[in-house]
Amino acid sequence: MDRVSVIIPSFNVEKSIKEVINRIPEDIFEIIVVDDGSKDNTGKIAKKTRAKVVTHEVNCGKGRAMRTGISNSKGDIIVFLDADLQHKPEDIPSLIEPIQNGRADITIGSRLIGDISNMPIQRKITNFSSTALIRLFFGVKILDTQSGYRAIKREFLEKMNLESNRYNIETEVLAYVGKFHMRVEEVPIETIYGDEKSHFKMRDIIKFIYLLFYLKLNKMRKK
Repeated sequence: MDRVSVIIPSFNVEKSIKEVINRIPEDIFEIIVVDDGSKDNTGKIAKKTRAKVVTHEVNCGKGRAMRTGISNSKGDIIVFLDADLQHKPEDIPSLIEPIQNGRADITIGSRLIGDISNMPIQRKITNFSSTALIRLFFGVKILDTQSGYRAIKREFLEKMNLESNRYNIETEVLAYVGKFHMRVEEVPIETIYGDEKSHFKMRDIIKFIYLLFYLKLNKMRKK
């Protein structure tokens, strides 16, 4: 049986971190909370649960927190779960099932399978744009390229030279998915959105395209 590690990058989430951990299925091998320089009681609360807590003294960003979690984990399958309850911890069994049964090397919790009527318009625009560009640059054919709710085989993570410190890490992983020809399966998930206002600007597209070119030149060509 594959051991499953759940990594939770966390920053100032004292109101939700305990519930997130408590809702993770009991049979999960390990839960690792990376307290990324929180100024509130996130770390103190997490330490009173069944999770292992690793602390950054200063805020380093989601990508760095994920990388810290990977280096401190021992599972065969690594699940990345946000700490704000936007994603349901109860979806973990569905997320890891395709990997456990040998159909996939990575799974993406997709917000775009099924009813997307509650998705903010900014999310729809960014997902449509990023999906088209990532397919063009890396040949990865998935709908929800920006979902951070993922499960990945450790053997592939160990081959990825991940460098991103912030949210770019989600796209960096997909560059390696294309490079290693990993089998991908999207799993429908329910997402709870907060009150969001659109701040989507043309410069965001330009920055994203620059990132894709960088990854294409610096990741895809390296052996």
